[in-house]
Amino acid sequence: MESYTYAPRGVCARKIEFDLEEGKLYNLRFTGGCNGNLKAIGKLLEGQDAANAAAILRGNDCGGRGTSCADQLAQALTQALSR
Repeated sequence: MESYTYAPRGVCARKIEFDLEEGKLYNLRFTGGCNGNLKAIGKLLEGQDAANAAAILRGNDCGGRGTSCADQLAQALTQALSR
């Protein structure tokens, strides 16, 4: 299992951490942001295919910012999967 840390931009969350194993997402944690919603995202995505999760979340907007914590997670996953 590989651990990843991502510094999101343009959102309330300050850090995104997660583990990947065989393309599956585990132990998703956000620092900052909307605590309850971000914990729910982590629960929903536990053990899911990371590439599929990124495709679903990519482009999600929060308050007209052009991004969101979910969109930043999609970017983090895409980056991690391309390594």
